Amino acid sequence: MPGYLTTHVLDTARGCPAEGLRITLARIEGDSRRVIKEMVTNADGRTDAPILPEAEFETGTYELVFAVGDYLDACGAAPESPRFLDEVPLRFGMSEDDHYHVPLLVSPFGYSTYRGS
Repeated sequence: MPGYLTTHVLDTARGCPAEGLRITLARIEGDSRRVIKEMVTNADGRTDAPILPEAEFETGTYELVFAVGDYLDACGAAPESPRFLDEVPLRFGMSEDDHYHVPLLVSPFGYSTYRGS
């Protein structure tokens, strides 16, 4: 099976998908970080297409950066200066041609992730 990368974001404080959250994908090579693309989550908290589709998939080290602070501001979460969580970076490796699903569960004061299916 060819590899590809997907994600979704759930707002655990509000109990709903995180719609309108900007996500940046970068490829990491040594000390170099190259941004590949940016996407925004839809009403289901997912991107409309795989973040890294089969045709663009390569094994290696990547980083997803979730713009949580902007999302919280847009949702009307109680403002802080500065916000406890702003940009949430997740650096991970993809070592084989497979489906990698990297979700984010987020609230104003914490987050978690895992390799999903």
